[in-house]
Amino acid sequence: MATFLTKKHLSRRTFLRAGGVALGLPFLDAMVPAGTALAKSEAAPKTRVGFFYIPHGAIMNNTPFGKEVDAWTSSGKGENFKLGHIVAPLEPFKRYVTTFENLENVAAQGSVHTLNPATWLSCVRPDTSAKGASMSITLDQVIAQRLGQKTALPSLEVCSETTIQVAACGGAGCYYASTTSYAGPNSPLPMEYNPRKVFIQLMGEGDTAAEREALLRKNASILDMIADRAQTLRSQLGPGDRAKLSDYLDTVRELERRVAMAGARDLKGVNVPDAPPGELDDFDKQVRLMFDLIALAYQADLTRVVSYVMVSEGTNRTYNFVGVPDSFHPVSHHSNDRERIRRLTVIQRYHMERFADFLQKLANTKEGDGSILDHSLFLYGSNMSNSNLHDNYPLPEVLVGGANGAHVGGKNLVLPERTPLANLHLTILNKLGIEQTSFANSTGLITEA
Repeated sequence: MATFLTKKHLSRRTFLRAGGVALGLPFLDAMVPAGTALAKSEAAPKTRVGFFYIPHGAIMNNTPFGKEVDAWTSSGKGENFKLGHIVAPLEPFKRYVTTFENLENVAAQGSVHTLNPATWLSCVRPDTSAKGASMSITLDQVIAQRLGQKTALPSLEVCSETTIQVAACGGAGCYYASTTSYAGPNSPLPMEYNPRKVFIQLMGEGDTAAEREALLRKNASILDMIADRAQTLRSQLGPGDRAKLSDYLDTVRELERRVAMAGARDLKGVNVPDAPPGELDDFDKQVRLMFDLIALAYQADLTRVVSYVMVSEGTNRTYNFVGVPDSFHPVSHHSNDRERIRRLTVIQRYHMERFADFLQKLANTKEGDGSILDHSLFLYGSNMSNSNLHDNYPLPEVLVGGANGAHVGGKNLVLPERTPLANLHLTILNKLGIEQTSFANSTGLITEA
């Protein structure tokens, strides 16, 4: 493990400056304080976290055909760990992979599609009689409060298509069907499906690096001017207006923080493309592009927490590009027809293949003493089981990544019947160093995970 013995150390942000030119340095041993291990220094790998949501469950041992058509369930551990057909694209990463049996989320029971996305990461039943959104903070946002404050974006919420789908929006509106992420009980976070807008969130306005740099400087000076004038105005206002202005200044300060973080981002070794044009007509390319943007965000440390709805609950998206002309939602109502089950399995494996491609990019991206995959923890899964029945047990969930040594995969865990999904969420929190004794309706940690 690298150490550097001297009385002083260089900042990770050190630049060589001459003649108005600033050249960033690569990571040097001199950037590690004297006698400090890499893992405890400013250059220590930062944990990335991601939640990848798929609607309509998975073909498991949950149809009348039982194990004969079960395409999801894995088995064994270590050398005997065998991945199910849908999960098999993760074969190169088996040592990072843990699969689970017998997980249940009662928060979405009986809701068909309406409550599935929002309750996947909350495990709390929403108050559907409320006039607006009324649930609880979700797992990703609990993590973002702890891990996301040192990046330009505390968290990133994206999707591959609009999440406003007629089949999933029920009596409670689309509060709970259109997002997996809640910043608080009454604060659903929108999911962005336009790649251009996602790129702008990450890199700033402008199609090219030169345009983005010019706009960044301009916006920074505008924010400074607004803040100065607002502070002067404050002394001239009454108590009510001062309170309103204080809220406004909090927003300005957050914008200033993001601008400062964006200006300080280290893009050495990161291949930043020009901004994409917008939503792509080719859905396969759209999914791949979203994964590329997430990988870029992790690599450049623009955010450390991501939630991605890979395709929307209740979608009518077709999959001709993998030989399935049917729409996802209608084919998910397979009526126990073997051919429809086969087609649904093809769609479910396709999404896992794209997730595997993403993992490969992270595994190939070296960072410190490992790769970004070594320093990440991802949950991939659904909040539905048998799509033909709209039930929520057992749930298909996969945990992937090294989590900086906190997660060791290579196993399928057969849990007690009807283990709360919240137990897995609580386990994830503790693996990330966010120690809690409970989360939602959890009954304890999954100690084997």
